[in-house]
Amino acid sequence: MTNKTNKNNSVFYVSVAIVATIVGWALLANDSFGKAANGLYVFLRDTFGWMYLLAMFAFVLVSVMLACSRYGNVKLGPDDSTPDYTYVSWFAMLFSAGMGIGLVFWGVAEPLNYFVAPPFGLAEPGTAAAAELAIKKSFFHWGFHPWAGYSVLALALAYFQFRKNAPGLISSIFVPLFGEERVNGPLGKFIDILAIFATVAGVATSLGLGTLQINSGLNYLFGIPMNNLSKIVIIVIVTVLFMLSAVTGLDKGIKFLSNLNLGIAFTLMMLTLLLGPTVRMINAFTGGIGQYLGDFVNDSLYISAFADNSWLGGWTLFYWAWWIAWAPFVATFIARISRGRTIREFVVGVLLVPSLGSFLWFAVFGTAGLDLGLDVAKEAIQVTETALFVVMSHYPLGNVISLVAVLLLCTFFVTSADSATFVLGMMSSNGDLNPSTKRKITWGVIQSAMAFALLLGGGLSQLQIASIAAAFPFAIIMLLSCVSLFKVLKQEDLDAVNESYKRQKKIIK
Repeated sequence: MTNKTNKNNSVFYVSVAIVATIVGWALLANDSFGKAANGLYVFLRDTFGWMYLLAMFAFVLVSVMLACSRYGNVKLGPDDSTPDYTYVSWFAMLFSAGMGIGLVFWGVAEPLNYFVAPPFGLAEPGTAAAAELAIKKSFFHWGFHPWAGYSVLALALAYFQFRKNAPGLISSIFVPLFGEERVNGPLGKFIDILAIFATVAGVATSLGLGTLQINSGLNYLFGIPMNNLSKIVIIVIVTVLFMLSAVTGLDKGIKFLSNLNLGIAFTLMMLTLLLGPTVRMINAFTGGIGQYLGDFVNDSLYISAFADNSWLGGWTLFYWAWWIAWAPFVATFIARISRGRTIREFVVGVLLVPSLGSFLWFAVFGTAGLDLGLDVAKEAIQVTETALFVVMSHYPLGNVISLVAVLLLCTFFVTSADSATFVLGMMSSNGDLNPSTKRKITWGVIQSAMAFALLLGGGLSQLQIASIAAAFPFAIIMLLSCVSLFKVLKQEDLDAVNESYKRQKKIIK
């Protein structure tokens, strides 16, 4: 017991020290930190861009293979286990943790960026071809690839946690590959500390961006000034809300907020669908899926050996690196809420359903912006966080839609922060599936303080880039997690698994 506590404390204290050091550098020497972080990221992107592409494509293939394989009926838990959450609550929590603020932030702005400056010069700005390309590329960046990355790591975590009774730590996945002694030693600690840093940095930057967009929305709607006082008030209010949610626990706090998020997001999307160019939005959804699937392999692996890859580096490779940086946090949370699902059910739920939700979101909000033409698009993308509000001002009930969007940002903000404190509590408590309130509140305060300090110091984007660069090893860790999972799955008694699965199906019927 003493050793376990020491290990808990060492991972926790070292993680806090590293985070504090990096944030201190970002605040006190912003220029040198920015140059170092950006230099490392650009080196990794330009030198290993091909690896990001291959890794993300591999995650899609592995996810599909597992869903279609003979291991599909294997439970994430004992053979007689049942899911802890209904489908609606499970999907709501998946969506809130996996995308959340990002969809509201980029739902209008990203397609409009491609409409104004089409990727690779494949279309003339402002044309129908540019609009179709904008929808397809938005689908590509927010579709199967990020969810497949989350899926493979979360699946390995859930399998080892609930079927092998391992701690809820990313390091515990690698016992079949490296042995228990190494995983419990410096190697395992390094993996867990890296996961904590990637989570804290990634979530802090998202909270900072969320604060900016909430402030922008309130300024656009009510004239509330965009200054430090407004940011302080927003962060304090949201921090209090997610602390209250954290104290109530997973089943009450995060579950309730995630269901609320789903309801508000659906309301916002339906309002926009009904008040906007409805038929075009439906056509964009249908046609966009067709183009996305039709070009899937080519888009997944495209990188030029001879032409300029700057657009690819600035968008696709940045996204792929960002999703990998977010994987430790999102995968740990998804694993925690997926006990009792079969591997097939898990993959379909994590890969397909949220991707379809993202497609629908971008089809509705992207088309709402694209339909207004090139001049409005150029105006909207001048400031990314106000793009949604600029576009909505051109539609009936635009202020109502914008107000609902601000409310959704707040609830997503609270859910993301709450989920992150829960995951960080697990990671720094030897994988405890129910970390202490004290540990969760500690991480919550650290996250909020980081987000605010970096907003004031102008280091938000630098920290985002630093987290992506530091999380580069996670591409390798995630690939190795697939190898480890396949290795341990070979030991499953599939006859017993399938017999148990058939017996439970009969009981349900």
